Amino acid sequence: MESDRKNNETTRNKQVPSGLLEPIVRQILSARVYDVAVETPLNEAPLLSTRLGNRVLLKREDVQPVFSFKCRGAYNKIANLPDETLQCGIITASAGNHAQGVALAANRLGIRAVIVMPQTTPSIKVQAVQAYGVEVVLHGDTFELARAHALKLMQEQALTYIPPYDDEAVIAGQGTVAMEVLRQCTGRIDAVFVPCGGGGLIAGMAAYIKYVRPDIRVIGVEPQDAACLSAALLAGERVILPEVGLFAEGVAVAQIGEIPFQYAQHTVDEVITVTEDELCAGVKDIFEDTRAISEPSGALALAGLKQYVDREKCTGRNFVAVVSGANTNFDRLRYISERTQFGEHREALFAATIPEQPGSFLAFCEMLGKRSITEFNYRFADEHTAHVFVGLALSDTRRELPPLLKNLTEKGYPVTDFSDDELTKLHIRHMVGGHALRVSHELIYRFIFPERPGALLTFLQRLSDRWNISLFHYRNHGAAFGRVLVGFQASDNEKTVLNAVLDSLGYHYVEESNNEAYRLFLGA
Repeated sequence: MESDRKNNETTRNKQVPSGLLEPIVRQILSARVYDVAVETPLNEAPLLSTRLGNRVLLKREDVQPVFSFKCRGAYNKIANLPDETLQCGIITASAGNHAQGVALAANRLGIRAVIVMPQTTPSIKVQAVQAYGVEVVLHGDTFELARAHALKLMQEQALTYIPPYDDEAVIAGQGTVAMEVLRQCTGRIDAVFVPCGGGGLIAGMAAYIKYVRPDIRVIGVEPQDAACLSAALLAGERVILPEVGLFAEGVAVAQIGEIPFQYAQHTVDEVITVTEDELCAGVKDIFEDTRAISEPSGALALAGLKQYVDREKCTGRNFVAVVSGANTNFDRLRYISERTQFGEHREALFAATIPEQPGSFLAFCEMLGKRSITEFNYRFADEHTAHVFVGLALSDTRRELPPLLKNLTEKGYPVTDFSDDELTKLHIRHMVGGHALRVSHELIYRFIFPERPGALLTFLQRLSDRWNISLFHYRNHGAAFGRVLVGFQASDNEKTVLNAVLDSLGYHYVEESNNEAYRLFLGA
């Protein structure tokens, strides 16, 4: 948060260079988007407005024909190409939303289009693209591999590449979102919150807003694990993130676009980063006010808005958040639902140690009072003490949990808070059941790997059979990536060799051998 504030100050005080905005604003005003796009509503969110004490307006780009704003920029770019270029055909690489925008444009204009998508793309997006009658090629596990293949096909087949964000015409098309917002709400707007991935949307919107209404703050919102604009603003130049989180795949970009950054560094007032849990809570908030289900990146702006209100303690202001898309697999909703309460600070997970004797379990429960229990796991460990895994529903964990844990400790119950522990939320809560008393030299690793049919088998096959697997937990979340917890029996002398093998897999992993939740509930 402190780095954000420093970043905010340096950006806020910059002057927009003379002549920077007028050319792109002219393009926005003349953008050809409404052959395929619709003017989306700007809806007040009454429940959120009441809860936050500020008027919250949602710009509903999730109701576009392709359920995302991406059709605006894609169509504007393609419709302005020369006829001879269109006759040769177009190509792009995308994880989904841009692909649907290009496919819709190609279908409407009657031209050939090839869409290269990562093999990990959610099926709902693949099927949506195929429905427009374009050629879909699934290649690679990441966007970078899909893009490289698309560029290769472009050269081989003399096609024109349609970039997802790093292009003036694309940026101008996305900027029409801001044009609509200012037309739909002529009264006071204190800030507009915009999701940021490659930067096409925020560049176009911020340019238009700062040209027409420079008094309105433009606030970008990024996931904490894919904050490429934040990193670029802090460095004063574009940087490449070493790793990018995949949960909000619509904004999973390692480097902000070159052209978007030229605009954003002069027009974006600040950038807020949010957690996965805050994104999940945003999805729920949108549903409760609209009965629509956004994709994680679609809830990004609202999650940032909520964090901003909490930080500034402001009331009575008028805020706009762009709901950028609704293309998500239904299967993902289970995971989103599980994490929502953490994002709202309404569920706590903690472990408590109680005496292993008659009546102690009841006494501990009485200490919790009539609070709503979401989870309770216990298994006999030894004759002296027992470890209890507890989930509690609270109105605000930040306010209610510390005094509760302090009270338990003072009453003789040692406790450990796991509400922010990723291993606990992903795996431990589903595995509590007893210690592995006969397992020695166990090393624990948490993995994230590309998800597709057969991915789990491939993952296991690529692991060396040199070490015995002593623990394994995997749950399919209906997402583009899988989450696995693995225990290996390996001595300290073998750890270097094991890590070298794991590094060769190319999957992101974190060692969790010293995690307190693992030690209490699963460790040897």
